[in-house]
Formats: sequence, C-alpha cells, structure tokens
Amino acid sequence: MAQMNRRRALQLLAALGTTGLAAGCGSGEDDTGEQPGSGSPIKVGLIVPGSGANKAIGDEITNGFQLYLRLRGQQIAGHPVTLVPAEEGTTAASGKAAVERLLKEGVLALTGVVSPTVMTGIKDSVEQARVPLIGSNASPSTLQGVVYIWRTSYVLTEPGEALGEYLRQKLDASSRIAIFGARGQGSQDVVEGLRRAYERGRRLTEDPIFTDDSDNPERDRDLYAGPIRKALGRKPDAVFCHYSGAQAVQFVKQLYAQGYRGPIYAPGFLTEGTALDQLDDGEKGRDRKLIEGNGIETALNYSADLNNTANRIFASAYRKTFNSAPTTYAMASYDAALVLDKAIRLAGANPSPQQVNLALGKVGQVDSPRGPWQFNQTRTPQQKWYLRRVQTDGRLLSNIVINELATLG
Repeated sequence: MAQMNRRRALQLLAALGTTGLAAGCGSGEDDTGEQPGSGSPIKVGLIVPGSGANKAIGDEITNGFQLYLRLRGQQIAGHPVTLVPAEEGTTAASGKAAVERLLKEGVLALTGVVSPTVMTGIKDSVEQARVPLIGSNASPSTLQGVVYIWRTSYVLTEPGEALGEYLRQKLDASSRIAIFGARGQGSQDVVEGLRRAYERGRRLTEDPIFTDDSDNPERDRDLYAGPIRKALGRKPDAVFCHYSGAQAVQFVKQLYAQGYRGPIYAPGFLTEGTALDQLDDGEKGRDRKLIEGNGIETALNYSADLNNTANRIFASAYRKTFNSAPTTYAMASYDAALVLDKAIRLAGANPSPQQVNLALGKVGQVDSPRGPWQFNQTRTPQQKWYLRRVQTDGRLLSNIVINELATLG
C-alpha cells in the first residue's frame, strides 16, 4: 500500500466516527483507484500460538493483521485474501510442521511467529521454500544471512540497547542493577544489548539471573521467589528484567512480595496488553500503589498514545473492534499486512512468492502507527524507540510515552 495520504486518512477517520468499520471497508476504491477484489484471490499463512503462555501475544498478532484486512474490505492490493492460521507451538519441530502445512495450502506469503525458538527452527524451511515470511514478533539476533525472512518488529538486542544508554546517563556509576530474564536466546539478546550500551566507561557488577520457563506461571510462581531473594540480598539500586505475558505478571508480583521497593526497567513487553491489566488487579490495589510509588519504565518501539495520523486511525479502529488498546504485537502485525500490500502492488497483477520477496526490498519508507520506518540491510526496521512510564490514565494503569530514547536498526 502506498503511504496513507491525507484524503485517505480523512475517509477512514470519518468512517470510524460515523457508521463504524463496515463503512470504512465498503468504499469503492483505495489509494490507487483500483476496484476492490479485482485481483485473483491469495492466501496468507499466519503462524501463531493458540495455547500456552504466548497465546495472548498470538491473539494480538492475529487481531492486528485481521484489522488491516477489515479496514480494506478483506483484500490486499486489490486481491481478496484468505488468512490461513497454523499452530506454531513452542519448538522447532512444531514450527516446521506449521510451515509445511501452510506451504501445502499454496500461500503466497507467511507472517506471525511469536517464539524465537520457533523462528530459528523454521529458518531453513522458509529459505528452501522461497516463500517470504514477514515475521511480526520473534527476532533473535542469531537470525542472520536470510533472504526470505523479513521482520516488522525489532532485533531483540535493541530494547536492551535503548535502555542501556538511558540507564548509563540516569544512574550513578556505582549503582547495582539486578538483572533477570527468562532462560533462552531472547533474554540473552536483551541483556547483551543492555551491556553493550551501558558498559561505556563503567560495567554491570551483577551477573544476570535467568529463570526457568513455566507453562503455568501462576502455579509455579515460586520459581521466581528464590532467585529474587538471592538478588535482593545484595541490595540492588534498580532491577532490569525481560519477561512478557503471564511470566511478567508473576515476576513483578513476586518482586514486590519479596519486599523490593525500587525502580524497575524493562523492555516494554513487561507491561504490554493483558500483563498490565493483571498487574492492576492486585489485592486492594496493592500492586497499583507499589507501581505508582516505585516506578516501572520500559523501552518499546510503540505506544498506543503516539500522536500521528496513522496511529490515530489504527488505535481508534483497534479499540472500536477489540475493546482494548493496541499493543506493539498488534501494531507489528498490522504493519506486516501493510508492507505485504505495498510489495504485492509492486510485484504486479499475478505475483509469485519470489516476486513478492524481491518487491519487499523496494517498499521504502513505511507510514506506520509507530512513526515512519524502513527496512535495513538485515531486513528489520530502522525505527525509533520510546521511553514509557506506567502511570494512571483516567482510572487505568497505562504505558505513557515520556520521550524518545534512540533510533536503532
């Protein structure tokens, strides 16, 4: 899709404000003047978890892509689209099975993927099939040298790098930072980014503590209590952590339960989506009071309160459709649909997967809800990172943008 112009933006905003999304989807033409549905039908494979700890993230990714289609009459670049879901699971084997099933369906492109383990595991299958994958979440730093894998999210070292520079300027050089993360490549990447930016003329004095994964963090919440007690015994001045979803909720709750009353810094996944809602559900408002009194600051490439035209349209439509604020997961999936739209237009009337992949390298600047960005040489976004603080917005806790941290990628 070409960058959203003023006329198109006003049309969509007007539709959302009067007769709802149906009106926005029923316009006779898009930016190009092309009649809806004039192209041949296409299939797009969506790889997401339908159960387990990452289900909420998978739902957000599904919502983001579906919203893009809904706003455009269930089509991309004039082609009617069928979105074909497949269960990604948690292992390389389950991810490969999902890719193989979708390839048999004859998909033009793939999207989604939450787990870094799955993304790494399907790399060879995608490259050999020569079908483009526009990943909207998982992006381990070890995923290099790819031709058919693009990502609209980030490289996992980047949120740590953005916060590392910020903490180096904010904290005294003698400060102790307790570092936690879920065991695996994702947390290792985040901590490496933190170390890279923070250790310029100083060093991190504490070794990171990586905790075991859990399919049921509520049941296994004591997994965090022991490591937390050990770290707090060294009287840290701040805590840096990398968790998401149910694990994020239980880690923060246990951190407070063990008596920690200092600031928390993290990639924004810690407080994205339902995680923040659940942190706001503490007994008699205890967790809310602790958050407000001690502070949680996060770095992320998106916030629902960003003030630009693309985000006003996206965030308004998302709230109207799903009755919740959009997250970075939904935004990145929405952008995956957007760049696929642009690439298919460039590829021509009857594109092959290889032609679409070639066109993805030519989409240029993307007018995104996060702000303008473009693919770099590693097929990931060059984009801004924002500092967000958890604050009360009305009656709810929200991630409020404080300032810009850096442009990375």
